[in-house]
Amino acid sequence: MSTTTIATHPQRSALRWAVSDILTMARRNLLALFRIPTALVFAVIQPVMFVLLFRYVFGGEIQIPGTVYVNYLIPGILVQTTIFGAVGTAIGLAEDLQRGLIERFRALPMARMAVLGGRTVSDLARNVLVVVIITGVGLLVGFRPHGGIVAIVQACLLMLLFAYCLSWGFAYVGLAAPNSETAQAMTFPLIFPLTFASAVFVQVKTMPWWLRPFANNQPVTQAADAVRGLMLGHPHGNSTWITMLWSIGAIAVLGPLATRRYRRAA
Repeated sequence: MSTTTIATHPQRSALRWAVSDILTMARRNLLALFRIPTALVFAVIQPVMFVLLFRYVFGGEIQIPGTVYVNYLIPGILVQTTIFGAVGTAIGLAEDLQRGLIERFRALPMARMAVLGGRTVSDLARNVLVVVIITGVGLLVGFRPHGGIVAIVQACLLMLLFAYCLSWGFAYVGLAAPNSETAQAMTFPLIFPLTFASAVFVQVKTMPWWLRPFANNQPVTQAADAVRGLMLGHPHGNSTWITMLWSIGAIAVLGPLATRRYRRAA
């Protein structure tokens, strides 16, 4: 065995065990989710209610040039749903911290990133399931994507990446909050302006002039435009690349912040 192989073997072994620890923690979180199915039910019910509300109550008054409103709506709902799903990272970590589980995990011989990595990966997996369900609901209420299978898969991967990167910011919130109720309350003023003052439900040009600069340039609008353009086969400018840049920037900044906060957690 060469010197280079000997030198790199411990690094590969450490990486393998870190990935294994992350997957173990993710499995633990998913098992807890399915053992308390009401949490998953509520995660699905809220976006379904938004779909039905805007499709059948408000949708008749909203006109979108070039397409029917349901085709405009569903991609936006999908983006909103994945962001709301990422909020579960904050709530789950706050619950673990409140119950003293974080302290126990820190005492175990596991990779230091396993708790945060496992939580974000499990919430990503939950988001995948919810996206599949809401897409099915959208098809039932008249959503008809025309972008092709490849473009639809790209749209789903893009929104999941975007939500996953944001979940690291919510991880910081969860570790900073004293309990899950406070964590949920802390996330509300963060996601409310991003999701509702955006192109998720309506076109930005219909908003007041003073709100348009924020709505046009904030990350959720870019994500919604990119996902909508891919799914419907419509031109969407540089929204895909801008969303990817927002995602990379978010995880580059929020990941280290969450990690540093975890190291200080009791």
